[in-house]
Amino acid sequence: MILNHLWGLYAHPKEEWHTIDARHESFGYSMSHILLIALVPSVMGYFSSVYLGWSVGVGERIFLTESSAMLLAISMYFALIAGVFTLAYLAHWMAVTFGAEPSYTQTLELAAYTSTPIFMSALAAVYPELWFIVLVGCGAVAYSVYLLYTGVPILMHIPEERGFIYASSVVTCGLVLLVIILAATAIMWTSGFGPMFTSG
Repeated sequence: MILNHLWGLYAHPKEEWHTIDARHESFGYSMSHILLIALVPSVMGYFSSVYLGWSVGVGERIFLTESSAMLLAISMYFALIAGVFTLAYLAHWMAVTFGAEPSYTQTLELAAYTSTPIFMSALAAVYPELWFIVLVGCGAVAYSVYLLYTGVPILMHIPEERGFIYASSVVTCGLVLLVIILAATAIMWTSGFGPMFTSG
């Protein structure tokens, strides 16, 4: 089952990392996990922006047209997948510096499973209030970082001391990727590719 590690990462993360390390599923397995889990924020973003409306403070809810929301959802889907693959590549590239020699599939597993809580936090869009989304999102990011710090020594087979520095480097790369994605989004938004709103 593609999502067979999902519960374990929440209930007993260290034990689950050892299970993932022992199995080391194929590239296709990790790819399937990413393709499926990236659907959650894309589908929830579409559903909440078209049918529920977003509240960003005082005033009426903001809705998007179906075509505009669909375009954003598809763009988000591919951007999330590209982000995970890029993070995995950067983790693989940096691994040698820290005395690890993982395969790309191993670093892809690391990137895929540590990003899962962030992707799953999109379920909070069933209550599309900005403060609630931000609160859930911050919790998901914190847990993803925790998963990264616990998973690196296990998957990369390096001491915890070096694993901490390595994981910190991966977190930094992730933040840089996030800034790049946000900057690209802002550029596209101001270049005429922004969403179209409706009165609901």
